[in-house]
Amino acid sequence: MNTEKLINLQTKDLSMVMTIGKDSVVYFQYFGERIDDASPFLNKQTYRRWDYGTDPQAYLASGGQNYREPALRVTHSDGDLNTELFYTGHKQTKLADGNIIQTTITMHDKKLPLIVELVVTAYQRENVFSQKINIKNNEKKDVILHNFYSSYLPVRAKKYYLNSFYGEWAQEMSMEESLLNHGIKTIENKMGIRTSHTENPSFVLALDTPLNENVGNVIGGALAWSGNYKLNFQVDEFDILSITAGMNPYASEYTLAPDETFHTPEMIYTYSTSGAGGVTRNLHDLARNYGVYDAKTIRPTLLNSWEGAYFKFDEKTITDMIDDAAGMGLEMFVLDDGWFGNKYPRRNSSQGLGDWQVTKEKLPNGIAHLADYAVNKGLKFGIWIEPEMVNPKSELAEKHPDWVVKVKGRAVPTTRNQWLLDLTNPEVQDFVFSVFDDVMKQSNNISYIKWDANRHVESVGSMYLPADGQSHFWIKYIQGLYSVYERIRAKYPHVIIQACSSGGGRVDYGALKYHQEIWTSDNTGPRSRMFIQYGTNMIYPALVTGSHVSSSPNHQTGNVTPIKFRFDMAMSGRLGMELQPKDLSAKEKEFARVAIENYKKIRDIVMQGDLYRIISPYEDKGLYVIMYVSKDKKRAVVFDYCFEFQGRANNSQQIKLNGLDPGKKYKITELNVEKSNFWGNGKILSGQYLINEGINPKLEKMYESAVFYIENVD
Repeated sequence: MNTEKLINLQTKDLSMVMTIGKDSVVYFQYFGERIDDASPFLNKQTYRRWDYGTDPQAYLASGGQNYREPALRVTHSDGDLNTELFYTGHKQTKLADGNIIQTTITMHDKKLPLIVELVVTAYQRENVFSQKINIKNNEKKDVILHNFYSSYLPVRAKKYYLNSFYGEWAQEMSMEESLLNHGIKTIENKMGIRTSHTENPSFVLALDTPLNENVGNVIGGALAWSGNYKLNFQVDEFDILSITAGMNPYASEYTLAPDETFHTPEMIYTYSTSGAGGVTRNLHDLARNYGVYDAKTIRPTLLNSWEGAYFKFDEKTITDMIDDAAGMGLEMFVLDDGWFGNKYPRRNSSQGLGDWQVTKEKLPNGIAHLADYAVNKGLKFGIWIEPEMVNPKSELAEKHPDWVVKVKGRAVPTTRNQWLLDLTNPEVQDFVFSVFDDVMKQSNNISYIKWDANRHVESVGSMYLPADGQSHFWIKYIQGLYSVYERIRAKYPHVIIQACSSGGGRVDYGALKYHQEIWTSDNTGPRSRMFIQYGTNMIYPALVTGSHVSSSPNHQTGNVTPIKFRFDMAMSGRLGMELQPKDLSAKEKEFARVAIENYKKIRDIVMQGDLYRIISPYEDKGLYVIMYVSKDKKRAVVFDYCFEFQGRANNSQQIKLNGLDPGKKYKITELNVEKSNFWGNGKILSGQYLINEGINPKLEKMYESAVFYIENVD
């Protein structure tokens, strides 16, 4: 048996198997539960007729016998449209004390010296694989890349149920399921920036049966890229599903010069035999261990000034808010938009953006005074910036009109009264870095930056890129942004940076390599947040999910909700507040103080624990229940929400608590209440009972909620 022709990539529980055929083509054989002896794949026959194309390849190029959606499509230096990849070798490298095994499979075109490296990284404990591609042009002249996806994944099942995400501003990460029929279904974005409002570069694919939380074979995928993306799902005549995923090739033909190498972002995959829950827990483990910047640092609770002050504030407004934040036990204050600009003071969104000098009429003592004031009150201090954008009415736009994304001879459209700066330009990259750098130099007491981006790309064009390189814009903008991030992280490794983009417009694993958290949505209404956070946390962990208590009526939805419901919802993510504390009654402030203290007791479970979804808000029963369980299964927290009237006949739930240890005993304590209505509050119950019978809290009215802390008492 020639085992050199077998590539069996493994994690603790999974295998991804490839073989090298007699024709030297790398074929993709298997992705699923671990198979230690994969040698039978070397002899496996599919009986495919030669006139129906090739068996599934590990990375499918356009040309030869292929007629399906290719992962790679190239126009070679001699005009040849065909690329036929054959295997020339592979090597493996162990990283991170052996937990990461990286396999690089090298392939060459049969005719021309184009080299493609398929890099597969296996995260052993996390049960996650990632794929990316390096394309090197060894030809004598330029080649043009048309398709350059990060991965090509063939999947075999009887049926395929795709669960994807959709939405808009303030309604991000809604979920919908569709049965994949023959043909191609595509998830894509062409906005360039803010690419996750309307879609997200991730999916959950249930095999054979519709998605179930706890049972079934499920594949999860997520692309680590903040720009345009495209994920294709093609079911062919053999009922094989081929997934191509990566940067969107739309209007992005890429000219690759001789000796130049093109690198794609990582496409992340996991496989679960325990339903959607297994996919989520694997992805969250990857995120906490490798995918999120500084994932082990505790995220502080905070008060953000935006909805409490908007643009209308002075120094006393801010110091009073800091006083209130400290009084409620919060750990940080964040000054939002409106603090900068002198020639064009930032009184509203129409002017001043780009002019990052402190507005003297609002803050005569500067940022340092506020930061020091916060620290003297026992708080950390943070501040808002939006360095990628500029108002037409600004000194920056007057001085550097060539820095704006625009096409000569065409009008430059505005969104939120602003233009986009051209980050393909190294001078603009330097400027964006200097914005961050100069703000941090305002005070040694700045610990947090809220990095916003409130528009997408329109009327695309670069005054920096050459005429024949305009199609590079979509890729080079994000590469320029990442380059700035790299510089910032080299100089400021410990500052917390939130990725905000009109809320959830930059929710992806590309951004999270540089950010500790995301602003999940501008919509802080707790009823809306159930669906937004349910979808977000399907792929991304609570660790990164900024979730705030805001005013009632809510400023986005107009809904009126009790302060307890608002806190109980926000505590399932990174807790913060987004209101004017002076608008709270003394009783509400006291409730907030107690709830914040309770959150600090359970924060580590929410941030680092395993997520179990008990009742989905999509089940149309008006109930939503999730729980987080610590890795050692000694502690857990259950969040239980009622958002529709239940009636007299349906006034109790049956919540089976997954993830606990059946051999342990647990004490149940309800948080955020003076007196619990639940019969089990304060009682000690076995893990067996809680798993198999569960608890039955009485929640029957709209916007009632309960939070239960569960602690092992053995």
